[in-house]
Amino acid sequence: MGDIKDLFEAIKNSNKVYDIELIKKAYEFAKKSHSGQFRLSGEPYITHPVQVALILIDFGMDNNSVVAGLLHDVVEDTIVSKKIIAANFGEDVALLVDGVTKLGSVPLSTKRERQAENIRKMLLAMSKDVRVIIIKLADRLHNMRTAKGWPPQKRRNKSLETMEIYAPIAQRLGMRLIKEELEDIAIFYLDPIAYEEITQMLREKEKANATSLKSESYIKYVENMAFNRIKHMVKDVKISGRLKSHCGIYFKVYVNGKDWDEVFDIYAIRIIVNTVAECYFVLGAMHDIFTPLANRFKDYISTPKPNMYQSLHTTVIGPGGVSFEIQIRTKDMHYTAEYGIAAHWKYKQKVNGKASLEDKLSWIRRIIETQKESESTEDFVQLIKNGLGSEEVFAFTPNGELKSLPLGSTIIDFAYSIHSEVGNKMIGAKVDGKITQIESKIEMNQVIEIITTKSSAHGPSRRWLNIVKTSEARNKIRAWFKKERREENIEQGFEELKREFVRNGLQLTKSQFKRFIKLVCEKYNYSNVDDFYAAIGYSGLNISKIMPAIKNFYNSCEKQEFIESKKDSVCEEVPNVGSGIIIDGVDRCLINFPKCCKLKKNEQIVGFITRGHGISIHCVECKNVFPVKDNLDKLDRLVSVYWNKKNIYKYLIFFTILANQKSDIISLVTSKFSEFKLHINNLKADFLQGNKLTITVSVYMLHLRQIGLIVRNLNKIQDVTSVEVFSKQVS
Repeated sequence: MGDIKDLFEAIKNSNKVYDIELIKKAYEFAKKSHSGQFRLSGEPYITHPVQVALILIDFGMDNNSVVAGLLHDVVEDTIVSKKIIAANFGEDVALLVDGVTKLGSVPLSTKRERQAENIRKMLLAMSKDVRVIIIKLADRLHNMRTAKGWPPQKRRNKSLETMEIYAPIAQRLGMRLIKEELEDIAIFYLDPIAYEEITQMLREKEKANATSLKSESYIKYVENMAFNRIKHMVKDVKISGRLKSHCGIYFKVYVNGKDWDEVFDIYAIRIIVNTVAECYFVLGAMHDIFTPLANRFKDYISTPKPNMYQSLHTTVIGPGGVSFEIQIRTKDMHYTAEYGIAAHWKYKQKVNGKASLEDKLSWIRRIIETQKESESTEDFVQLIKNGLGSEEVFAFTPNGELKSLPLGSTIIDFAYSIHSEVGNKMIGAKVDGKITQIESKIEMNQVIEIITTKSSAHGPSRRWLNIVKTSEARNKIRAWFKKERREENIEQGFEELKREFVRNGLQLTKSQFKRFIKLVCEKYNYSNVDDFYAAIGYSGLNISKIMPAIKNFYNSCEKQEFIESKKDSVCEEVPNVGSGIIIDGVDRCLINFPKCCKLKKNEQIVGFITRGHGISIHCVECKNVFPVKDNLDKLDRLVSVYWNKKNIYKYLIFFTILANQKSDIISLVTSKFSEFKLHINNLKADFLQGNKLTITVSVYMLHLRQIGLIVRNLNKIQDVTSVEVFSKQVS
């Protein structure tokens, strides 16, 4: 259960100096404050803060952290104030208790908007004093250990919150022990059937492998082999084995869909030596007695993880053809691997002071700073999850500077991680000395050189927004478009908004549209319409996400104010390509043909806007249409449609582009047309003298408004020297 005797015993075994009298005073204070309070399990409440303090002692935390652990619920659950804590235990303890209390009041399983703000508060608390979050992690760990007493729904909610926030924070702080235990308990409550299947599978696998070797345990058998190989070579070596955590297996097998045979690190042994040189020496010895698997070696000693983790990892084939992982590290590295940031207190003499600690927490400040630049709540929540819990990939600049990025990041992400201007001016890249597409994903330990241009006209492509992995890169690309391409953003935003309106069946005249958009701008705090369009254009505002709210706002307005006018529609007549039917003002809308009508080509037809299923096409005499015509509430959902009897486009536009001969010039040119969602009718390239070529591209277009914008975008391509345009009317 945990009482004062357990605390004294833990302090005695910790080999650290604690203020026994202060800890005893805090225990008595907490016991008195929580008198008469009980946990859901029926235990006296004091057992919880004692267990939190025991966990903190195990982490090796300092005296004030242990005292704050005993008092962490006093301010929240009793009448005791922060001032009373400060008067009795000092200002430092009071600040820690206050920080933990505030974190406890922050709901993390909320809507994304609030979740982002609440996580930011947590990060701010961490940046001020990381002990606050370590105490909170100890609190969460004991709560999860005793979660059996909670109602089922609370167990699931807290488990999900633990998986999404607390376990990733523990990982980022390098606290492997607490991270794995939190995850395993959370999986036990979130998916108990899978948890039991994993447990059973591990039992069967261990039994089968041990039986084949006539041994009680496969791990012990491998441990002995490794020890006998190196015991005469390395002094004071320690070897231990483990089975992979349930959560680690869960994500590989149940989430990523891998077979059990593809999980190579179910078994692992850890070898602890004294020096870095011995780590590499032992690595060679292990590769002598076991067969190493290709591409399964990772050197985290020369390239530490951002959470300070250092170790050598190699996967080998052991006895019986079973693969397992070997981790080799020094004692100091092992302390850091187990306790992470808490090693600063547990083995304080081995850490280079406060400056070193601040360097190790610099990632928190980077996340907070990036959040200030982000205009998207969803991006920030994703940034948190990428920044906290995702696997990472490491790459180097030609100068040897290490960059750590989320797994799946591209060369574009790498460029923006160096500097905004490097990303904005990028025209190509070399990976390990070879020219590579900038959309390529980064692989571990690559050396990446970014090729830039001095041209002031050059900038990023909008399509990069759909390619990059990191929110940092996405925010910097948006910032460039926001600053440099306002006119283009306004036009792009207007076109995108118009498409969303017609897809959602919002039919307005031009004058009605202007009035309605002004109301929308006021609703979303935009000072003018151009700012609203520009925000949509540079992707600072995701119009498809707020469209349901705009549609509700539209429906709440006066009907006589905003009804469809076919003579003065804001949207042009755009063909629904491929259906053979043209709908007034609707581009690429979902069309369905109900069974009540067996339509014949060129028969007179009418369209009806359905709820969530696009537009239904009926013949004008259909019995299902007659009731609609008599119902004023549904009358405005009828739209004019007709068969496409002529060419669906008005113009055929020819672009003649003169450019330098480069390997990727044609793909760069075609990508510009893709950005405008134009389908290329024909493309021809003629090679000229002097390393030049002409590219002739023809596209069908409905109107000529976008031509100037397309020409400007083509001229931005570095090797394009001129663009000429010829148009031909076809309908």
